[in-house]
Order: sequence, then structure tokens, then C-alpha cells
Amino acid sequence: MASGTTVPPPPASLPRIVAASLIGTTIEWYDFFLYGSAAALVFNKLFFPDSDPLVGTLLSFLTYAVGFAARPLGALVFGHYGDRLGRKKLLVLSLVLMGGATFAIGLLPTHATIGSAAPVLLTVLRLVQGFALGGEWGGAVLLVSEHGDARRRGFWASWPQTGAPAGQLLATGVLSLLTAVLSDDAFGTWGWRIPFLLSGVLVLVGLWIRLSVDESPVFKEALERAEARRAGASERLPLVSVLRHHWRDVLVAMGARMAENISYYVITAFILVYATTSAGVSKQTALNAVLIGSAVHFAVIPAWGALSDRVGRRPVYLVGAAGVGLWMFPFFALVDTGSFGYLILAVTVGLVLHGAMYAPQAAFFAEMFATRMRYSGASIGAQFASVAAGAPAPLIATALLSDYDSSTPIALYVIAAAVLTLVAVALARETRHRDLARVADDDAEPADAAPAAEARTV
Repeated sequence: MASGTTVPPPPASLPRIVAASLIGTTIEWYDFFLYGSAAALVFNKLFFPDSDPLVGTLLSFLTYAVGFAARPLGALVFGHYGDRLGRKKLLVLSLVLMGGATFAIGLLPTHATIGSAAPVLLTVLRLVQGFALGGEWGGAVLLVSEHGDARRRGFWASWPQTGAPAGQLLATGVLSLLTAVLSDDAFGTWGWRIPFLLSGVLVLVGLWIRLSVDESPVFKEALERAEARRAGASERLPLVSVLRHHWRDVLVAMGARMAENISYYVITAFILVYATTSAGVSKQTALNAVLIGSAVHFAVIPAWGALSDRVGRRPVYLVGAAGVGLWMFPFFALVDTGSFGYLILAVTVGLVLHGAMYAPQAAFFAEMFATRMRYSGASIGAQFASVAAGAPAPLIATALLSDYDSSTPIALYVIAAAVLTLVAVALARETRHRDLARVADDDAEPADAAPAAEARTV
């Protein structure tokens, strides 16, 4: 492979790479979102039965937030070894850890059986989930970004992003089916365990597909260059290189994640609490609304990704951040009607606007960093932000609802996050034309450098 040249894979290989990344991210997000839905619906009664209902929900969401706290550690560990050993090996490990923890939750005794040890064990397994997911996202999007055609990178890299709504769709769909066919007592006693135990089967399928793909050619070339250049010298840690060369990009990525992360968990997780307690909507109705919204979300993400290839990552991202902020007051007004149709409209429009941020995010973050620090940089920027954004979002929203008995403070909370994201993305450089293979060393070129061959639009 010539130095600095991006060699596209054979036509049949890229869809296989995309499928491997998508199936893995779908399974991992299924596991992660399943916990969030269960936290809103049953974990308060099963693991925190001595609290009043709303306090129990807060405690349940607190264990949910713990998973986010472990994601930065996963980003550091998986990013380090992913930049040293390759993307594929770490993606296999993350899938095994996530699936194993989720399966174990399905077998976990409740507070009624083992007392206070039950929430402790639940928290430990949630930490494992968060650690695994902290390493999953960066590797999955990089595997596609580094295989794909630079002119359509936004489109191809957006497909692993559809793993989030696909996982949400799968998790919500299974829960919705179970709540429809089981009584509340049956679901609370044993039915909630079924979707967690299904994770074991899904992981086997994901491993079979993920083990069949090749390592990123861009990473392999970068590794060869690094070994030739090193010639026995010690190699700088990827984290050190990221902080030395890309600290500004890390801050931009963290800011860009705020509105995207917070709005998503308010729209999909907190809504299950708000709709059932404040709007008088049944669990089944709320789950069905999220189910329909997630299906639309899945469909629009590749479209937003393709648009980012045409007009740039920043313009699409800015539209999504502004749109989510403007939608929050209409969102809660529609939910407050208690109408199933308006509830679907509220969730669906919110998720479509969220997709405008989430779709270009994969290519945008990948293009910010040099190859030998890309896994670390993209993962650190994305996952450290999640601690301040997605982790406390349902918890903060529930606390605001408890204190003010109104959706207004919650809407203002999301709007504030949208303003922060607008500022961060406005200050970022456009990365659409960047050739990932050109920046293989620690000395990174400016993110807005555009090779003449790539400056042409398709």
C-alpha cells in the first residue's frame, strides 16, 4: 500500500464490515437500553422496595447512571489497546463483556431474596456494562470509517450509529411484547428476566459475524509505519499523544455530545417515567411510542449521514442541536395531552432531530484524530462527555419533576445543553474532506486539510 493512499476495500467487503459493526453495536445498545427501560419500569420495586415510588425510581436511575461512570474507563483502556493492537480484537472483547453482564442480570436475585446484596450486585454488573460500552462505540465506528470510501464516509459510518435505535427498538419491542402478554405480577416476578437472558443468544450471533471481518487497513498501515519509525525507541502512549496534539478536538467532541446525549435519554428513558406519572399514560402506550419513534430514528440516521457527505458534518450537526432545543417545549406539551398520536409525534420528531447530530458524529469524531490515537481520541471525547450528559440526564429530569412538578425546568435543561453543543460545533473545524490514511503518525495535520482529490463532491 502506498504511503498516504486510501485503498477502498473490494465492493463486497464494506457491507460485511458495516454489518459486523452494526450487529455488534445493536446488541450492545440493546443490553444498555434494556437496563434503562427496566430501571424506569420495574427495578425500583425489585431492588429498592423500601423507598416510595419516585425515590425508588431515582435510586434505580442512579444505578443506571453508574454505567455511564464506567464508560470513560472503558474508553481509556479499550482506546489504548485498540490503538496498539487493532480495532477488531477489542470489539470482540467488548461484546463478550457486555453480553455476559446482561445475561447475569437476568439471573440476579432480587431484594426480596438476598436483601441489600441485590442492588450491590446489580450496580457491579451495570459497571461492567458501562466499561464495555465505553470501548465499543469508538472501535465500531472506526472499523467502518477506516475501511470506507472517504467521499461517502458519513453515510457508511452512520450505519453503526443505527445500532443505538436498533438496540432501543429491540429492547423496547421485547419489553412491550412482554408487558402486553403478561400480567403486571407475572412481568414483575419473572417476565422481566427474559429480555436479559436473550442477550446470551444475541451475543453468540454477534461474535460469529464480528470474528469474520478483517482489521482496518488504515490501522495496519499506520502500525507498519510506527514500527519502522520506532526502530527500538519507546512509543508514546496514545493518551499522551491525544492530549498533546488533539486536546482541542477532545473538548469539541465533549461539547458536541452534550445536547445529543442528554436529549436522547430524556426522549427515550425519562419519557417512560414522565408519561406514566404526569401524563396518565400506561406503560404499554409509552413503550409503543418509543418503539415507533426508534423505528423512524433508525431509518433517518443514514439519510442524515449521507447529507453530511454533501454539505459537511458541522451544518447537519448544528441543525440537529438547534432543532432539539426548539422542540423541547412542544415535546412536553404534546406528551401532556395523554394522546397516543401526539405522544408518537413528540418522540418521533425529537428522535429525527437527534439523528441529525448522531448520524454525522461517527465520521466527524473519527476525522478529528490521527490513526494511531484515533480510537483513544474519539472514545475519550465521546465517553467522558457521557458522564456529564447521558449519565445524569434521567436522574436530573426525574429530580426536577419531583421538585417542581412541571416539565418547564426539564425543557430548559435540554435547551441549555443544546446551546453548549451549538457553541462547540460552531468552533469546530469542518472535517468532511480529511483523508484518514494521511495522518498515521503523532504529528497530526490540521483537521480541515483537504486533499485535492477529495475536495470534489460526489
